[in-house]
Amino acid sequence: MAVLDTVRTSSHQLTKVKGANGAAGLGLVLAGVATVVWSGSFVTSRALHDSVPPVQAAFWRWIVALVALAPFAAGQAWRQRRLLRRRLRFVVLASLLGVTVYNTLVNQAGISTSAGNMGMIMAASPVLMALFARIGGERLGARRTTGLLIAVAGVLLLVSKGSAAPHFAPGDLWMIAAALSFASYSALLRRKPAELGGLAFLFATFVLGALMLLPAYGVSLAAQGGFEPTAGTVGPLLYVGVFSSAVAFFAWNKAVALIGATRAGVVYYLQPVCVALLSFAVLGEATGPMQIVCMALILGGVMWGAGRPK
Repeated sequence: MAVLDTVRTSSHQLTKVKGANGAAGLGLVLAGVATVVWSGSFVTSRALHDSVPPVQAAFWRWIVALVALAPFAAGQAWRQRRLLRRRLRFVVLASLLGVTVYNTLVNQAGISTSAGNMGMIMAASPVLMALFARIGGERLGARRTTGLLIAVAGVLLLVSKGSAAPHFAPGDLWMIAAALSFASYSALLRRKPAELGGLAFLFATFVLGALMLLPAYGVSLAAQGGFEPTAGTVGPLLYVGVFSSAVAFFAWNKAVALIGATRAGVVYYLQPVCVALLSFAVLGEATGPMQIVCMALILGGVMWGAGRPK
């Protein structure tokens, strides 16, 4: 009898391990999908920098995302409206950080810096995620701290162009602010109520984020005028609205729920490589020696910090 109990216990534990491994694998895949799709959004932000004002690009991105997501998420959001109302403060903060602020800053950065620089600076956002984790009580350890410092050195070298008296490009500083907003959003996701459906949460943040952008959109229209809807403007907006918003945000949120922001951030380290390849293929942006050194520092630092000591 004792032997049978031991076998049952072992079988149950093995099933739990397999389930955990499967969830971790799915989380890594979803984080990879989000990373690749978001890499394309930096290229489109750069491509639209002289044809669509940043706030207007952000506003229409979320309108397109709402239209794409509504058939799948509106019903769940309506059924969970009471829960959303009870957690309104959390949902509003997530909307502000992940929808209203983050993408608008990315679009603003695209005016005065390259897509490659945007991708490399955003690759350092796991540094900020780790800092938020430390504030929350998580120990970083010597290895992780060393890796984060190396990554920060790479970002500083990138934005200073290697000068001892640096003249930062405005776009680089906007991207640092965007990285801070995204890291804050990712850290906040860990507090999402388990009973709140992923689609309902995503739909609610898109609605609230677009509403918070509306006043700025009106000011932009009055001050800058609208943009001409051509294939060169509508196509990129459809991409960032459908894929970079609806698809990528759902994949990232699910990945963070499965494996946590820190582990999902490990996959995010591949983003500079994806952005560099896409920006060269689509925009003709070459990657110089200085950028390669900075990429090596950023990726090497965050990968070293993410590894487990033997």
